[in-house]
Amino acid sequence: MLLLLRMVILGLLAIVWLVLGLIVCICRPKNPNNVYLLAKMLGFAKWVLGVKVKFKTREGVEIKQFMPAVFVGNHQTNWDIVIMTEVIVPEVVCVGKKSLIWAPIFGILFWLSGNILIDRNNAKKVGGDFLKIVEKIKNNSLSIWMFPEGHRSKGKGLLPFKNGAVHTAMLANVSIIPFVTSSYVNQLKLNRWNNGEIIIEMLDPISMQGVERGELKKINQELRSKMLLKLKELDKEVKRPLGDEMPKYFYDEETSKEENSK
Repeated sequence: MLLLLRMVILGLLAIVWLVLGLIVCICRPKNPNNVYLLAKMLGFAKWVLGVKVKFKTREGVEIKQFMPAVFVGNHQTNWDIVIMTEVIVPEVVCVGKKSLIWAPIFGILFWLSGNILIDRNNAKKVGGDFLKIVEKIKNNSLSIWMFPEGHRSKGKGLLPFKNGAVHTAMLANVSIIPFVTSSYVNQLKLNRWNNGEIIIEMLDPISMQGVERGELKKINQELRSKMLLKLKELDKEVKRPLGDEMPKYFYDEETSKEENSK
């Protein structure tokens, strides 16, 4: 009964989001603040899911003081678009693969709201896409959100990081702001009333000023190591529903080292 009720409510909310989202995007197409408004609307779904999201930043630190920047986070499931709405602030857009445009409801709003779509399967074109992103950061003071893993980890730790985020931050001469979300893949169950809490924590920004290309690999590895360490800390701290077990990390430090040495 609870599962059916949640599915109905989420379906109705999806229709409302689509209608309101289209109105906003048509009235001011590609406006970077559209993403912030849509994120706030999506955030209401957390109450339907029965989960509490706790967002932690550094004491006395305002995110805006480091913007424009490249935000990075760990990608777990499609529920990220609901769970991570706490992080999105004005003048932040996301970078996603071009195929996202075909996702029901979410896809068209993702594109119309001003997010950036790139063709990851076209190696020749993707380099030019990232250069355009760098120009938008420089010329429009735009911040971007990226998932350096590239694919969803499905709550099994952190996949090896691609170099796109650190490379973009270096070229744009902006900081990287890491955000880590506690593992929640097996925690969200639509047939359970209380799904506990999820913690998102901001790590110290990483300055890319003066960084040279030869340093990117090391910085990328260190970034992943810090995020993985924080992920394991948050997974011990987070209040899970009774009976839920700690996640098993399939993608560990050794996996990362092996992949990055190739």
